[in-house]
Amino acid sequence: MKTLIKGSTILTMGIEEPYIGDILIDGDRIADIQSIISTGADVIIHGGGMAAMPGLINAHQHSSMSLLRGFSDDLKLMDWLNQKMLPAEARMTPEDIYWGAKLAMAEMIKSGTTTFADMYIHMNEIAAAVEEAGMRASLTRGLTFLENDGGRRMSEALDLVRHWSGAADGRITTMLGPHSPYTVPPQPFRELIDLAEQEDIPLHTHLAETKEEVIQIREKYNQTPTEYLYHLGLFEQAHVLLAHSVHLNRRDIGYLKSMRGGVSHNPVSNLKLGCGIAPIKDMADQGITIGLGTDGAGSATTLDMFEEIRAATWLQKLDYGDPTKLPAMDALRMATAGSAQLLRIAHEVGTLEIGKKADIILIDMRKPHLQPVHNLHSLLAYCANGADVDTTIVNGKVLMQGRQLLTIDEDELLEQVSMRSKRIVEGI
Repeated sequence: MKTLIKGSTILTMGIEEPYIGDILIDGDRIADIQSIISTGADVIIHGGGMAAMPGLINAHQHSSMSLLRGFSDDLKLMDWLNQKMLPAEARMTPEDIYWGAKLAMAEMIKSGTTTFADMYIHMNEIAAAVEEAGMRASLTRGLTFLENDGGRRMSEALDLVRHWSGAADGRITTMLGPHSPYTVPPQPFRELIDLAEQEDIPLHTHLAETKEEVIQIREKYNQTPTEYLYHLGLFEQAHVLLAHSVHLNRRDIGYLKSMRGGVSHNPVSNLKLGCGIAPIKDMADQGITIGLGTDGAGSATTLDMFEEIRAATWLQKLDYGDPTKLPAMDALRMATAGSAQLLRIAHEVGTLEIGKKADIILIDMRKPHLQPVHNLHSLLAYCANGADVDTTIVNGKVLMQGRQLLTIDEDELLEQVSMRSKRIVEGI
């Protein structure tokens, strides 16, 4: 099946300046991009007045936390986690996880995200939701080793890798997920690093999100969290997705310079929890790849990646006292090509190029807050929001058009979410 997007302003995220043109999709891939394409197509999407760009890639998420949106706001991170999140998550059934993931996916599709990296529990249910919704995802079973569970979590993590890698027409990839330096002791972390190297599986972990974590690791191992992971061999042996990386000193950044993978910057969650401002400009200057993520809706509240783009660039400008830091195009690239590199799928997505997967969003520019168009990059980074996305395409399949979801029954979803969320949080 061929789909032709006609007359949109194309932002490839490459070196080209935006231009008005056509995009031809053949099956699941981009077959052609030109000023005018006259080839016949089965479906024509009229893109006049819209900007076409690669789908946004959310590099760090806990999707089913969407059921806990607004439940535990205005708390410090450890209070948020121990008093609210963990008790609520303990009540979640596999079916709750499934519907929570679908709620997150509905929000992401409607705000222009086509791919996300997820770390959570009951990952079979999340994978099934991904398969049905049509999104692209890198899935990770979060692993903690604070108590002996008889190897259950590890077994679930390996089952996820074996059963879901390459599933859903190749839209699902997997990683191993040691949760963090403060929840995974040296021996199991070392074993996971070795396994990742042997099996060529990327690793997804949290790093240095709070000052409390830095203090805890210093007291326990006389190292920073980054030093702890460095001396375990993480950055030499594996492709790594590091979430947060807020509290890094100059020496820590040096340890990350030669790593494969990079850092998912999650500015909205970090702001809302008062965690601090990650030194992403310093890291980028050292050649470290930076992507953008939202974290879970339990902390960030929103999964709108346009909010992350805006927060990322404004925070760096504020931190440096310099409005030239992290310009609009750099922030947009972090949310597309940068995140794709973290998920190790940059050969398939992240830019609009002939031969790459057709993961494309159309943004309706015919709105007062998006006019006039002096600089498209600036408007998308500083003015656009998820509600401006008109059409979302993944793997050549239209998941939303005219703001209408085509793969998720929104009425059924909202009914399920209302019922389940009330039961989960009652009395906590």
